[in-house]
Amino acid sequence: MLLHVLNRAPTTSRVYQQALAMMGEEDRLLLVEDGVQGALPQMVRHFSEVHGRLFALREDLASRGLLGRCDASVQVVDVDGFVHLTEQAERTVSWY
Repeated sequence: MLLHVLNRAPTTSRVYQQALAMMGEEDRLLLVEDGVQGALPQMVRHFSEVHGRLFALREDLASRGLLGRCDASVQVVDVDGFVHLTEQAERTVSWY
């Protein structure tokens, strides 16, 4: 399993499409920085193919005033959760 980390919002960059194209069936996607905008109900449709494997970083949601506004399908993790995801992964791929 790979952990893909995406820091761009789907409204400002198409890099998320490249990330999704490279993801395997067991891979996970973590939204960080501006990427957490993809966790909003109106944006999560861009990530429907990774349902159950989509995460957003709590601290980045909070810093953007988005905490508590995520789609129910998104798993919110804090920094410790981020570390746990990286420990579970064979390797991490960053998408910027």
